[in-house]
Amino acid sequence: MLREYWYKEAIIYCLNVDYFLDSNGDGTGDFEGLIKRLDYLNKLGITCIWLLPFYNSPRRDDGYDVADYYGINPLAGNFGDFVQLIRLARERGIRVIIDLVVNHTSDQHYWFQSARKDKESPFRNYYVWCKEKPADADEGVSFPGYQKSTWTYDEEAGEYYYHAFYEFQPDLNFSNPKVREEVCKMMGFWLQLGVSGFRVDAAPFLIAKKGLQEKPSQDDQYQYLEELRQFLSVYEGDAIMLAEANVSPDQLAQFFGEDNRMQMLFNFTLNQRLMLALARQEIAPIIQGFEETPVAPPSAHWANFLRNHDELSLDKLSHEERQEVFNAFGPEKEMQIYGRGIRRRLAPMLNGDPQRLELAYSLLFSLPGTPVIRYGEEIGMGDDLSRKERDSIRTPMQWSNSPNGGFSVAPADKLCSPVISEGQYSYEKVNVASQHSNPESLLGRIARMTSARRECVELSLGKIEFLDTGNPAVLLQRSEWEGNVTFTINNLSDKKATIEIERQEFKDTFVLDLLSDKEYKAIEKGHSSVELEGYGYRWFRLGRDSF
Repeated sequence: MLREYWYKEAIIYCLNVDYFLDSNGDGTGDFEGLIKRLDYLNKLGITCIWLLPFYNSPRRDDGYDVADYYGINPLAGNFGDFVQLIRLARERGIRVIIDLVVNHTSDQHYWFQSARKDKESPFRNYYVWCKEKPADADEGVSFPGYQKSTWTYDEEAGEYYYHAFYEFQPDLNFSNPKVREEVCKMMGFWLQLGVSGFRVDAAPFLIAKKGLQEKPSQDDQYQYLEELRQFLSVYEGDAIMLAEANVSPDQLAQFFGEDNRMQMLFNFTLNQRLMLALARQEIAPIIQGFEETPVAPPSAHWANFLRNHDELSLDKLSHEERQEVFNAFGPEKEMQIYGRGIRRRLAPMLNGDPQRLELAYSLLFSLPGTPVIRYGEEIGMGDDLSRKERDSIRTPMQWSNSPNGGFSVAPADKLCSPVISEGQYSYEKVNVASQHSNPESLLGRIARMTSARRECVELSLGKIEFLDTGNPAVLLQRSEWEGNVTFTINNLSDKKATIEIERQEFKDTFVLDLLSDKEYKAIEKGHSSVELEGYGYRWFRLGRDSF
């Protein structure tokens, strides 16, 4: 089998340039700062950077309110800086993908400003308008408690406009061919500058056909995704689209299509089941998550994550299951959001327990699917619950114990966001510098996991089996690809466990101990009894002549 799909073997690192590293002392991160940290990401084992929005924007929603798709926020830098980043990343074997935020624009975008001023404007039909407020306008809001309606009256336009999200983010009208042309033009622009693809924001809303009197058939509804894929394939053959589609499992396959739509989807189903499994300390929800997830077509792949840049959504769990996760990881109301999610980072959710954090990452890197890490998670950064909504997890990267965590030399009151400076997760206690040279730190452990993941291609491309251990807390996975076989074992319980691997191949050959939470007694040829500590993990690769 050819290893032709680079994204199946990728390790993706998600970051917001604003919060990563400030190179010029203005209090906001920039491309030059990110360039200075490419060697850090390379050493960590990252092969793809996913950049959150850096476009020109009023930044009322962390840059997701885009005012100019062809402009760069001046605080981040300029096009010369961006192209330099792409070039230097490529020299290190790191690709860059960017956010494609086209479900909506900012209300400050010139398309909307023109549309609201003149009904004859060529941009009027770029948006969705209604003379009367629809009866269901206050139903189905995306941000309960923060968003009142999906339709807002515009005095200047004299009509209501539709917005699936905040009122300052009017939705684009994708039933208009000109809007679809604009999106392709925009994608072509950034592909020409060297990006390797796009993370497609709010993908289900692109196909919703808002404002149409007659609802389209399912085939017509998803047709637009095929248009995007066709354009992408012609323009840049190995570029990808990684879609955010938190929909029910029975709808997921439609986003892959017949291998002619999205190349990758975030696995929200598995993520929510994984969090339930960690809360229960039982593997059954993980198995259920895989059973509910459709098989991806040959060129397609799933992207796995523990935390992303938004809330930890638990909306696909039952009320009782959601409450279990709330009780375990976000018991206080200020830790919860929208009635469906948690607005904390992973380390605080797991009470800063290093063993449990390592276990969570062992699961992420061993389970089938491309792993995605959010910046700061590799050192166990915390959150700032005093900040509004999802901004609690959008704080500057903590590089050292110097002022502002080494993020910026600007005065603290000039920073784009306050650095976490108090408590267990303050920058003086949690930072890259303190972990960088310590192989037993979380950073050191994750670097070893990324290395082992890249060595064991069977974890990315292979046939996966979950084997029964007789212990409801221990997940035993066998992965095989072209004669390479790896066994990964993860103990979700805080209690020690011993399991027997009832596979003759495990007994008949040399077993290479790739990775473990501590130094265990070596597994000798002919033995299949494996010990694990509470929250322990072990990765084994079966011996070959090349070892």
